[in-house]
Formats: sequence, structure tokens, C-alpha cells
Amino acid sequence: MKISNLSRSLLFIIAFASITLFSCKSKPKDADIQAAVTTKLSANTLTASISSTVNEGVVTLSGECSDDNCKAAAEESAKSVEGVKQVINHISIAPVPITAPVEISADEPLRTAVNETVKAYKGVTATIDNGIITLEGNIKRDELQKLMMRLNSLKPRKVENHLVIIK
Repeated sequence: MKISNLSRSLLFIIAFASITLFSCKSKPKDADIQAAVTTKLSANTLTASISSTVNEGVVTLSGECSDDNCKAAAEESAKSVEGVKQVINHISIAPVPITAPVEISADEPLRTAVNETVKAYKGVTATIDNGIITLEGNIKRDELQKLMMRLNSLKPRKVENHLVIIK
């Protein structure tokens, strides 16, 4: 009887210890999840600038991506980390920059303005074709920069300088 009680007690202790060990499987800590998510995001050049926070296994992503592929890649990277329960994706997509259209003057008004400007520079002639000003002739070195600035302020498509600089 003593042996069977001892056997039962020993069996009970072994069963209790195994249940306790297997049921208390340690969950990853938020700090460990955070480190793993940060490492995964940093490894991909698309998602390297994305930041994350972790609270009780819930990862919140924030930052800016260039497109939806980047946003999806960041979310998938975070979801693949062990211990992540949920991913909240607050990543925004960067707006496409809008460039202002280049304003180019029409030939006739441009021709009139160029002729008025060039009149002050002896030896310089200008022709205008499709918004392109072509300069020919001779000009003094110290006058060239002033002429070019004035002509560019008229908003031509281009200024082609074929002038010969004289002293």
C-alpha cells in the first residue's frame, strides 16, 4: 500500500509538472515582437522607413509609402513575425507630386518682346521659331548675362546662343 501511494503521488507530480510546463508556454514579449518587426521592415528598401509599435501582440504600422505594393509588403512582413496577433495598418500613400506646366510664350508676342530687348544690344540679332530664340552676332562679355536674363524672363521654350563675345 505504501508503494502504491508513493507511485500515485509520483505519477501525480509528474503529470502536474508536465501540464504546467506545456500549458505555460511562454508568449513572445512585445519588445521581442517589436524588434523582429523592425528588423523585417528594415530589410526591405520599400518598407525601411515604416515605423511600428506593439501592444499585447497587436502591431500598429505608420509612415508613408510610395504605393499600395509598399503598404501591403509592410503589412505582410509584420504579420509573418511570430507572436503577432493582429496588424493595424495606418500607412499612408504619398501623393503624386503635381508639377506646374511650363508656360511658353506664343511666337508673335515673343518676337515683339525679343526685338524690343535686343534693340539695346548693338550687333545682336534674334530670330524666333516655335518659341525658340536664336541669337546671332557679336556682344560684349559684360552685356551677355544681362541679355540672357532678360530673354529668359520672356519665357521662351529655349534660347540658342550663337553670339561671338568681343571685348
